Amino acid sequence: MDICSKIRELLASVIEEEGCILDDVLFEKNGKNSVLTIVIDKVGTVSIDDCVTITNRINPILDEADPIEESYILDVCSKEKGCE
Repeated sequence: MDICSKIRELLASVIEEEGCILDDVLFEKNGKNSVLTIVIDKVGTVSIDDCVTITNRINPILDEADPIEESYILDVCSKEKGCE
């Protein structure tokens, strides 16, 4: 199982508990940094507050499971707005 599939398995139910859908998981190198991007969606508009809530919920899960050995930047963003 690849890293993105593992992360999807870890996080999907928690994101759904917050009324959102886990749309995509991407893990990429961006220059010297590695970036874990979690793309969420929901019926209606995904707000900044939704992204913050999801970030706060998934951070401890990712810290405990430690699915990525190297350090990385976590980016939670909406499907509508895209990720930056």
